[in-house]
Amino acid sequence: MTVLLKKIIFAITFNSCLFLLLIVGIQNSSNKSKINLLINETVKLPISFIIGVSFIGGSVLGSFLKLNYKNKSSYFKEL
Repeated sequence: MTVLLKKIIFAITFNSCLFLLLIVGIQNSSNKSKINLLINETVKLPISFIIGVSFIGGSVLGSFLKLNYKNKSSYFKEL
């Protein structure tokens, strides 16, 4: 298996497990809030669900970033 395929499988598995734990953990959550979007607002959702989904979304996006620090000097010269 290639490294990229292993990374994708690990990211999907890990974040799916986090999402399942999130769903089980918010069963008795009574604090609910609405999210104000640009046009409308959402239905009332538990605050822990909103924070958890934001964390998992960041984890998914962060797991697909490829950071290449082999040539640091040329990177900082461009900035």
